[in-house]
Amino acid sequence: MFKDLNAFIDALDKERQLARIAEPVSPDLEIAAITDRVSKSPGGGPGLLFERPTGYDIPVAINLFGSMRRMCMALGVNALDDLARDVEELTTPKIPTGIFDAMKMLPTVSRLKDALPKTVKSGACQEVVRQDGTLDEIPVLKCWPEDGGRYITLPLVFTKDPETGMRNIGTYRMQVFDGRSTGMHWQRHKGGAQHYRVAERLKQRMPVAVALGPDPALAYAATAPMPEGLDELMLAGFLRRDRVELVKCVTQDLEVPANAQIILEGYVEPGERRREGPFGDHTGFYSHPDDYPVFHLTCITHRARPIYLTTVVGIPPMEDFYLGKASERIFLPLIRKTLPEIVDMCFPAAGIFHNIVLVSIDKRYPGHARKIMSAFWGLGQLMFSKTIIVVDKDVDVQNEAEVAWIVGTHYAPERDVQFTRGPVDDLEDASDLPAYGSKMGIDATRKWASEGFTRNWPTKISTSAAAARKADAMWQKIGKGWKP
Repeated sequence: MFKDLNAFIDALDKERQLARIAEPVSPDLEIAAITDRVSKSPGGGPGLLFERPTGYDIPVAINLFGSMRRMCMALGVNALDDLARDVEELTTPKIPTGIFDAMKMLPTVSRLKDALPKTVKSGACQEVVRQDGTLDEIPVLKCWPEDGGRYITLPLVFTKDPETGMRNIGTYRMQVFDGRSTGMHWQRHKGGAQHYRVAERLKQRMPVAVALGPDPALAYAATAPMPEGLDELMLAGFLRRDRVELVKCVTQDLEVPANAQIILEGYVEPGERRREGPFGDHTGFYSHPDDYPVFHLTCITHRARPIYLTTVVGIPPMEDFYLGKASERIFLPLIRKTLPEIVDMCFPAAGIFHNIVLVSIDKRYPGHARKIMSAFWGLGQLMFSKTIIVVDKDVDVQNEAEVAWIVGTHYAPERDVQFTRGPVDDLEDASDLPAYGSKMGIDATRKWASEGFTRNWPTKISTSAAAARKADAMWQKIGKGWKP
């Protein structure tokens, strides 16, 4: 695993997964345009390091997580499904039957210990301390022509519940208003927004700290849909197999990652709002301007030679798809603890995480698919799932073409479509009301007599085993010189 962002960049360089751009490129639209073009190339293109952003001394790193290979490198695995196995093993209780079984469990116990963060006296993120520093020194991007301004798009925003002291880390975009203030885009369903509601009720100023450019595992963990009350630092420690080290802020009562590149310390005032947006979002459309809390800067600390880690979101697929794919695999075993009949799930890139969810199940009783739909709509951030498609266990939900074929042949619209209403994502623009709208489930499983289907279900076409072996052998000969 990587101790910091610098080590990750060095590894990407060594593995030829990084393109260094030495010529000047402007943070105003140009870097985003280049990144958009690269991220939509086969395999997501390389990670990018703009060494001389026009007008700034701080390099810009972007698209570092923008491929399956780099996402696996960031989390220290050969395949994302390896993470699922790790989580499955960790969350499945085992009672040792003897000394040898107990010894086998020691690595798991050690990994749990590594998940706990620890506070240290100093860190690289405070090599330079500037209470007079301004955001104008950081090459914050303007991503799209109609954006309301420059946006910090990959911040780790640290807050604490004013009553309980419970920590939350979230990735919330921050529009730069001027050198000392930004918007704080806390969507109403997020942990940071809940902390702010408590602060407003108590009429208290709330400390906020923003970490830019931590190690890759922590950068991912801040984007993960963690259940409320669980610390993202513990997920990062589990993933990186080492405890996350924190240092005390200089001007605020918060702790931040010691290995980060840049720290922004500040606060939000209760009751203060400012118009934020529009912003070209991961939906592929501009989100509407609205009033959000204001972050006031009190101090900037950073490494002696920092790197600004950021991302650009827009029409999929982009870098955020690979971050979401990691969450899909990591949280699958946790969802199975509640819904063990789930075989697999998939959030297609074009579905932007919540518009389309594909689920395969081991169907066991009539109406089972509808039970899964209802469970998803009541489970954490899966409540935002606008369209859930449920198929049988023999369907590969990672193969979108196969799912489309099965849905088209397996469902009868009047019988197999279920509608409901409830909370939707703040970025859902098709609903009549903000954050509240309709959702749809499609039962594309094979129908049983006990569900009222009285005809014989058709048999899927398949080649005989002997003919399939012959076909495979023949393709080896035919396909040698073939180029698609």
